[in-house]
Amino acid sequence: MIMEGMKKTYVVVILIQAIYAGMHLLSKAAFGGGMNNFVFIFYRQATATAFLLPLALFLEWKNAPRLSFVTFCKIFLLSLFGITLSLDIYGLALVYTSATLAAATTNCLPVITFFLAVLLGIEVLKLRTKPGVAKLIGIIICIAGAACLALYKGPHFRFHFSPFGHHHNVQQPHHLPTSKTWVKGCFLMLLSNFFWGLWLIFQAQIMKSYPSKLLFTALQCLLSSVQTFAIAIAMERRPSEWQLGWNVRLLAVTYCWGDSKCIITFRRS
Repeated sequence: MIMEGMKKTYVVVILIQAIYAGMHLLSKAAFGGGMNNFVFIFYRQATATAFLLPLALFLEWKNAPRLSFVTFCKIFLLSLFGITLSLDIYGLALVYTSATLAAATTNCLPVITFFLAVLLGIEVLKLRTKPGVAKLIGIIICIAGAACLALYKGPHFRFHFSPFGHHHNVQQPHHLPTSKTWVKGCFLMLLSNFFWGLWLIFQAQIMKSYPSKLLFTALQCLLSSVQTFAIAIAMERRPSEWQLGWNVRLLAVTYCWGDSKCIITFRRS
């Protein structure tokens, strides 16, 4: 029974990583097709809210605890830094770099989260014990691997992807990575993961005062939808840039909403 449970856990972990890989690739394809990254993040969060909010209200509204003003403010800030800024910075970094780098730096998230937890006194790194040494070795290997991808940028492999068959309408990428933008993108990607790590740490504390997990997740999605809309409308006001159509933009938005950070909340539960 134990071995069977471990096998299922490994399958779930591999599946989640595969979903993340698809998110990186489709997001990059949408940005390469000319979609504004801030508009994309808003559509992603709005779609997640449209699906999760009715489900959360139906399943947990009757037994939900009272939401105090202080807790609401905490959730608002958690959504702002952990979801809105994290995703917007991630989208901007992906424009400057590649899907491969995005996947590599995302794998640094456990290291970043662990460092933050140690600084905040939540975790302890005991270097005189075998688990402590193993953690340190894992941290070094993880950082070294991400640094190799960040500092070395090989030749580009370009391909045109159009799931709806309209090959004649493919747009050229608005931003082609250069050495300067690549370094900037690496920094932004790590900054995005920094906010993501803070989100992982502080949401556990906030959930103690509001333990309804589904409503908690749906509320974060709702707040982040409002926040990302405010940022997107400030950065892009041309109506043509908000149109999706039957193209890779619609496919990326439809796919990536399910890969938002709400998946992590379900996984942790």
